[in-house]
Amino acid sequence: MSHTNDPAVIERLMRTKGRWAIVGLTTNEWRAAYETSLFIRDRLGMEIIPVNVPGDPVHGETGYSTLAGIPADKQPIDVVDCFVNSEKVGAVVDQAIAVGAKAVWLQLGVIDEAAAQRAKDAGLDVVMNTCPAQQAWKFDL
Repeated sequence: MSHTNDPAVIERLMRTKGRWAIVGLTTNEWRAAYETSLFIRDRLGMEIIPVNVPGDPVHGETGYSTLAGIPADKQPIDVVDCFVNSEKVGAVVDQAIAVGAKAVWLQLGVIDEAAAQRAKDAGLDVVMNTCPAQQAWKFDL
């Protein structure tokens, strides 16, 4: 069975202030994660945590190389926002489950039905194949 996004879950995640670990966020201004992360931080009012292979800081925020590397004082992670390709997102979802994240958000074009089901089975909220910046108008955000 394929995943269907629940508008109530999308709205709750976007309205409830929290921590978003943004996997795939780098200093590359040409990547979608760069601007979308600013939207999440500055428009939605979320705390953002960049997660990228070298652990580089982005937007003045301390970066980490893995979700597991995010320190306890930055826990819990409310949403793991996945800006990685569909072939790699399953491993990120598994890491999100392992660190006790509350939700995973697979960005526009990122689709992995099996990973979405694993996350749901572990009790996480799941949003797939959409972007918060594209959803905001629906909720007057």
